[in-house]
Amino acid sequence: MEVIEHLALGFGTALTFQNIIYAFLGCLIGTLVGVLPGLGPVPTIAMLLPITYALPPVAGLIMLAGIYYGAQYGGSTTAILVNLPGETSAVVTCLDGYQMARNGRAGQALAIAALGSFFAGCVGTLLIAAFAPPLAEVAFQFGPAEYFSLMCLGLIGAVVLASGSLTKAICMILLGLLIGMVGTDVNSGVARFSFGIPELTDGIDFAAVAMGVFGFSEIINNVEMKEDREVFLDKIGHLYPTWSDIKEAAPAVIRGTAIGSALGILPGGGAVMSSFASYTVEKKLAKDPSSFGKGNIRGVAGPESANNAGSQTSFIPLLTLGIPGNAIMALMVGAMTIHNIQPGPQVMTSNPDLFWGLIASMWIGNLMLVILNLPLIGIWVKLLKVPYPILFPAILLICSIGVYTLNYNVFDIWMTAAFGVVGYIWSKLKCEGAPLLLGLVLGPMMEENFRRALLLSRGDFTTFVTRPLSATLLAFALLLILIVASPAIRKKREETFVED
Repeated sequence: MEVIEHLALGFGTALTFQNIIYAFLGCLIGTLVGVLPGLGPVPTIAMLLPITYALPPVAGLIMLAGIYYGAQYGGSTTAILVNLPGETSAVVTCLDGYQMARNGRAGQALAIAALGSFFAGCVGTLLIAAFAPPLAEVAFQFGPAEYFSLMCLGLIGAVVLASGSLTKAICMILLGLLIGMVGTDVNSGVARFSFGIPELTDGIDFAAVAMGVFGFSEIINNVEMKEDREVFLDKIGHLYPTWSDIKEAAPAVIRGTAIGSALGILPGGGAVMSSFASYTVEKKLAKDPSSFGKGNIRGVAGPESANNAGSQTSFIPLLTLGIPGNAIMALMVGAMTIHNIQPGPQVMTSNPDLFWGLIASMWIGNLMLVILNLPLIGIWVKLLKVPYPILFPAILLICSIGVYTLNYNVFDIWMTAAFGVVGYIWSKLKCEGAPLLLGLVLGPMMEENFRRALLLSRGDFTTFVTRPLSATLLAFALLLILIVASPAIRKKREETFVED
């Protein structure tokens, strides 16, 4: 009954004219960046962070959330019609979605992707509304030691679930932790790692790092790419799946929703891991696994449902514990920080309109996305023909203006450009930027809670293992390390991200 009252408050907030406009704007931008190859929710949200400074907190977060789950919808359009994943989580959708398009079934593939995403998004939002309040109550029992241990578990989980090399993921997290230490020490007031540069005494701006590593570097990468895009305009056909298509896809949608909902909560999980895991499960359960990669509708329905469910439930650790589980959630922490909102369980009590308004807006946004994706598919297809030489310079200009208006400091633009070049080099070395961003966000919070725990225990380091909850979290972190160190588990982990 209490949840119904909270949701009534949320819908009352989300259904104001201003918030509906920003929810629609977020969904529209999310679909757009999902459709256009080379863009995605991470660089887009990083680019738009400065703009949210001028918006009310609720409207800004609703818009950014809409971009995130909207990109999951839009990414399927490019994957199916062009065989290019418009968003990372749509990589596996290319395998069967593009083959369906080549076989003249693009319309059915697009419809199942949109309807599966809508179902999964609604279920994921329902889970947030159901589980967030009790988890937030548990979080109120956390002290500094528990928060430090939880962040350790989160960072280790992000390493375990990150695609690519474990060693590189660890190095990127450590680098993020070091970057987070730049600035003035809170206790002593002494500048650390500023090298005598006045602009660094306040630390390296989060928006500059995020926009450089994810925005500028992505654009540099895409400038190198050839524009080899074959769009199946004449093979879209009708957008209504047959009853046999629905019967075949429904079990995959349900399984994908369950997988995405579970993995989205885990650190480092989110939409990408969910879509890969769902495709692997569908292929294992299929009577004829060889049909995958040749236009099997379950290869579209499962991953597309999983990535949307994962994107929704990844908000749970952010809203209840204040811990970002992936790069997008780290950017959401940055957006909250811009508005002087401390993410965590206190948001539910201190800003109930923001907490429940954001949740309610997800239902509204998912409904908007079905309308945006199916009837307007012709418009999105035409946008696939926008030449990159026109698209990318315009984005760079907008980004630079956005960075400058954050602090009205030219130094921030140079810092963003520097991280853009460094991010480009990292991408060539196959180093992910997401672990770095998590380290950057969690680093200062870890240090603060570590020092507070030692102050309260009068310098006794055993406080982290003598407090039951803290010891349990550290034990789980150690268990994760031991599991991932196993050669068999390491091999399975690599197979999850590689499909024949």
